[in-house]
Amino acid sequence: MPLLILLFIVVPIAEIYVIIQVGQAIGAIWTILLLIADSILGSMLMRSQGRQAWRRFNEAIAAGRPPAREAFDGALVIFGGAFLLTPGFISDVFGLALLLPPTRALVRGFIVRSVLGRTPAGRAAMFATRRARGRRGSVPPRPPGDVEGTAHEIDPDPPRLP
Repeated sequence: MPLLILLFIVVPIAEIYVIIQVGQAIGAIWTILLLIADSILGSMLMRSQGRQAWRRFNEAIAAGRPPAREAFDGALVIFGGAFLLTPGFISDVFGLALLLPPTRALVRGFIVRSVLGRTPAGRAAMFATRRARGRRGSVPPRPPGDVEGTAHEIDPDPPRLP
């Protein structure tokens, strides 16, 4: 319930307040023109970033690897474009953060860490990744096709209980 109150009451009031403040500083006509211009530029940026995300998605599929990061980037680009098309300056800041690749990577990392940190398997994976990185801060590269693990022979006729 508090999230819904924030989304449907607080955010629109904050957007209106910022629009009024900008309008008083630069004038109503310039504020409206600025909102129209950032919507147009936002749609152009969304189109170019969407194409790049789609291209990387197809490259991942062609390389035979799961396109999880690319699909997530595509979803963030869609949300960023929606924020930029929504009239308001606060939503424009969030839209730009989701559309620009460096800040999108930060947002993606934050979301993944916060979601993974809530599951036991995710916490274990994050801990294992941190341990594997060691002091240098990077996981050592593994040759393609090399699989870590231990093999054990399984007795084809296991002992049975009487």
